[in-house]
Amino acid sequence: MNRTLRIAIGSVVVACAVLALKLGAWGLTGSVALLADALESVVNVAAAVAALAAIRFSALPADANHPYGHTKVEYFSAVLEGALIVIAAVAILHEAWGAFLRPRAPDAPIPGLLISAAATALNGAWAAMLFRQGRVAKSPALVAAGHHLVSDVVTSGGVIIGVGLVALTGQLWIDPALAALTALNILWSGGRLMRESVGGLMDEAVEPGLLARIRSVVSTNGEGAIEAHDMRTRHAGRLTFIEFHLVVPGEMTVEAAHGICDRIEAALKAEVEGATITIHVEPEGKAKHRGVLVL
Repeated sequence: MNRTLRIAIGSVVVACAVLALKLGAWGLTGSVALLADALESVVNVAAAVAALAAIRFSALPADANHPYGHTKVEYFSAVLEGALIVIAAVAILHEAWGAFLRPRAPDAPIPGLLISAAATALNGAWAAMLFRQGRVAKSPALVAAGHHLVSDVVTSGGVIIGVGLVALTGQLWIDPALAALTALNILWSGGRLMRESVGGLMDEAVEPGLLARIRSVVSTNGEGAIEAHDMRTRHAGRLTFIEFHLVVPGEMTVEAAHGICDRIEAALKAEVEGATITIHVEPEGKAKHRGVLVL
């Protein structure tokens, strides 16, 4: 079992534990805001299970029907998590409106807040770990799960503050007002996550900084060639696909041209983890005098 899969399984366990804690906090207090917070954790459990399934499927090797592998399935999980974040925000807004119309002071607020704070701390620690490991493993599903948990932490923080202020001041409207503001923040987070995930599904090029590094590697390791042009890049989960045309002198042998390609490929793989490179060799008559001019 690889590390990414173990983390995904851990996310399911943590999500279930946090849900149990938040349901306990709601049971003690009867707070509608804490109930809304628990509802979002139900979404967290569903999202964690979806991410686990996506990561497990994306680890399957390439086959005849999927020659480029299955890593892109992680973007579907990320899109689903973004949608679930939006659903959670709408549910919270609904509960906040109900609480505003029918305000109610919470019972036993201190024990409930302590339990909710423990659940929030657990979520925050796990979100930080997901971000760190997701970026290392280049896993959109893990990074998306981290974003999801951050939204949950923000929600829980707003709920804790709201319930605490209600207990201290007796102003019952504070609780639903803060819950509504937090829900709007979650909507923004979910929309951003869905945009990024759709970008992966639409084969967006790599970010400008990485593209500059790729061009530099080709340029400095292409000695003997004339130029490289028509470079195309895209991400697919943990993989980065790099394609370009390499123009060589017409009299160069196939073996010599292949040696240049091998040198460039080795340098690119050392620079870009998970790089999959395709180089189309062309004679000098095909030069376009633009793109990456090799040295």
